[in-house]
Order: sequence, then structure tokens, then C-alpha cells
Amino acid sequence: MDSGMIGKIQKAKRYAQERHRFTFESFTVSIAGENNTHRVHYENGQWSCDCDFFQSRGVCTHTMALEELLKDMIPAPAQA
Repeated sequence: MDSGMIGKIQKAKRYAQERHRFTFESFTVSIAGENNTHRVHYENGQWSCDCDFFQSRGVCTHTMALEELLKDMIPAPAQA
């Protein structure tokens, strides 16, 4: 492996440790729940999930799990 690539790998590892560098703007994740697999989408600071609980409450186990997983990498949800 050439020294240029080694330097890039080292830089990538450093970036990965510096979580403040990353801002998630949008993504979709499939989460294997206890009963079903659900799709969670995040875009422009807003969550959505295809589960029934999210449809009635606007929050669910799946979105809260991702908020915990991505703590400090996405803006905190607005308080109602």
C-alpha cells in the first residue's frame, strides 16, 4: 500500500473518532423489531417510521433507538 493511501486511512480513522464533524441530513434504516421489521426515515430533522405507534404518537421505540445510537450526531428533537 502506498504512503498516500496510508495517510488517507489514518485521516479517515481520525475523522470517524471526531463525531462533531458529521451532520446527518437524511437516511433510511430498517430495524428488525421483536415482531416486524420497520423502516425509519430521517430528513431535515424530522423522523418518520412505518409502525402504528409512530403514526399515532409521532415517536416510537425505533426512532428513540436511533436517537440514542446517533446521540450528538443529529440535532436533539424539539420539545413539544
